[in-house]
Amino acid sequence: MNNSIIADLKFDEERGALLYNDVRYLLIRPETLIAFQKAAEETLGVRADDLLFAGGYTGGTLSAKKYREVFGLTDAQSVEFMAKMGTEIGWGKFTVSSFSVASCTLDLIVESSPFATAYGKSERGVCHLIRGVFAGLARGIFGREVIANEEECLAMGHTHCKFVIRGV
Repeated sequence: MNNSIIADLKFDEERGALLYNDVRYLLIRPETLIAFQKAAEETLGVRADDLLFAGGYTGGTLSAKKYREVFGLTDAQSVEFMAKMGTEIGWGKFTVSSFSVASCTLDLIVESSPFATAYGKSERGVCHLIRGVFAGLARGIFGREVIANEEECLAMGHTHCKFVIRGV
């Protein structure tokens, strides 16, 4: 298996922790996260999207900063690294379709999103964690606030999920 994340994953038996470059990760079924998402939606409506986005945003911001420091990545390398990592941790097949620091744009395609698959049919995008992760990454690179939208989603009947992030 050619997966750099799994190859470098460490297990700290004493703490019961999975670590990648000293950052703790956990394995969790997508259905568990989607059950949380749907319960939050029942209580909060579309405001629940913001909760999941915020979690992704924090994770994306922290991961991007950490791995830029660890690996000395350029802006473009950071985006490619995070996309590769997304694929390797099982969040779907990530492809960066466009990226420009000069115009503050990042477009991402994700095929086979486990979040959309577990969610089922929806009239709107449901992959808020992915949207948040890449918004956090883009915010750090662009040095300004961003707007992140999921313009296409597998749960909406599209063939893939498409994320469009723009600096404001």
